[in-house]
Amino acid sequence: MDNYQIAENFSLLSKLTDIHAENNFKAKSYAIAAFHIEKLPEQLSEIPKEKIASIKGIGESSAKKIIEILETGSLKVLQELIEKTPIGVIEMLNIKGIGPKKISTIWKEMEIESIGELLYACKENRLKLYKGFGEKTQQSVIDTIEFYLSNQGSNLYPQVEAVEPQITAYLQKLFSPENVYLTGSFKRQLEIIDELEYVVNSSIENIKPKFQTANPPELLEENTDSLLYKLLNGLKLRLYSATESFQKKCFFTAGSPEFINDFIFRFPDIDFSAASIADDSAVFKAAGINYIPNCLRETPGIIERAKAAPLPQLIEPADIKGIIHSHSNWSDGSNTLEEMAKAAKEQGFEYLVISDHSKSAFYANGLTEERIQSQHEQVDALNRKLKDFKIFKSIESDILYDGSLDYSNAVLATFDLVIASVHSILKMTEEKAMQRLITAIENPYTTILGHMTGRLLLSRKGYPVDHKKIIDACAANNVVIELNAHPSRLDIDWRQIDYALEKNVLISIDPDAHFIEGFKDTRYGVLAAQKAMVTREQNLSSMGLVEFESFVVKRKALKGLR
Repeated sequence: MDNYQIAENFSLLSKLTDIHAENNFKAKSYAIAAFHIEKLPEQLSEIPKEKIASIKGIGESSAKKIIEILETGSLKVLQELIEKTPIGVIEMLNIKGIGPKKISTIWKEMEIESIGELLYACKENRLKLYKGFGEKTQQSVIDTIEFYLSNQGSNLYPQVEAVEPQITAYLQKLFSPENVYLTGSFKRQLEIIDELEYVVNSSIENIKPKFQTANPPELLEENTDSLLYKLLNGLKLRLYSATESFQKKCFFTAGSPEFINDFIFRFPDIDFSAASIADDSAVFKAAGINYIPNCLRETPGIIERAKAAPLPQLIEPADIKGIIHSHSNWSDGSNTLEEMAKAAKEQGFEYLVISDHSKSAFYANGLTEERIQSQHEQVDALNRKLKDFKIFKSIESDILYDGSLDYSNAVLATFDLVIASVHSILKMTEEKAMQRLITAIENPYTTILGHMTGRLLLSRKGYPVDHKKIIDACAANNVVIELNAHPSRLDIDWRQIDYALEKNVLISIDPDAHFIEGFKDTRYGVLAAQKAMVTREQNLSSMGLVEFESFVVKRKALKGLR
């Protein structure tokens, strides 16, 4: 069992202890243990058992529980609490805005034991009758539950990517590789996957018996041309049958319905026989238009563009030359600054922009002015030590409620660049969010606008913004817009990037890395950027070291900053 799974056990134990109001001190100690376990650079399974108790935030009691988990795969005290708690009450922990103590009130005082019951109670205005639940809280709970329920069964792209090779290999074993084609939303690199889809070159009658095993997946739906299964891990698997033209079925399922319907309308007589499952470029050649990659087969408009001219060369993961937006253990990162820099260099990157949290982010050990000076001294020392690599001084400065940044201009002037982001008071009207963001964008020290909406995919909608007005403000103030590459964010949304490119606003694909492994998230940002037709020239983190240094110097000069 890895550290993340162990941390999840402690986190759940903390919450359930709070729900049952058993021991507030224990609940806090479990939460502290979960926090420190998740950030450990070394796996607990590789640490001698006698040394676990001495790890920061662990202690003797938590160490015994960790050893129990490592040896047995479970935790008795947690299982006992789970057995005493209705499943629906545990599920309420997924609802943002109601913590364990409020859940305890909902369960024990309101006698509500499921999310459905809670939603119904909210819509009858029963929630606000209880202490600690106002009208705003009630409406927030309604919105969050409805959003949560609408996303059940959905998965982030990396979650599906992790299991896709095994599923593909299994299907290829059943039907042979030449008869299996991975298609649908995963093929198009969508950030949220509802179903993993394949075309199988066989009939429904031949496909179905293959899954009638001793432990079969649940059959959710059967149509004339497809079967929908639910796998043991919860992922939905759709298998399309191809009884006529395998190539045609592959093509028709690889694009969005809007794209495919327009393609059929424009080119009704296309011969698909020349295409193969490995290369369908012959279809576009037969239509007399330039090739459209799978990731761009979303809207009809792309067909007209491909008819007029070849599409641009899309950005690739190898085009990322530097790590912009990263956190070290100076704030809430897991690794030292030197470890981050050395790892970036070893992975072939030319520079690292260290952007730890600012002082208002006290929960993330944000940097005071004195600590900034100390960090900058370390950056200077490391830059003298490292060859053909550079660490740039940055900060992820909180955008405060009035739109101002977290430091005085004198302090902001000490950074090479500033990433401005909202982290607190996320529940805002569009009017307030726009005022806050545009004020920050107009600050001459703001170089990059970080994760524009604050969304967390499948968890939090993000605050409402008029993205075109935000982009216009960035264009007017020479501010770069981040495409936060963390797969739970991917913010700015790729659907909004085309307007930024139209306005010549640079995008910056940044991993928001809190540990070295997080550098890999740049790939998910690139996949999203490809869907927006971003080229390497339109991405800040694709600049090499010399070009990036020049960008930083020129931008400061343009703004009249020292």
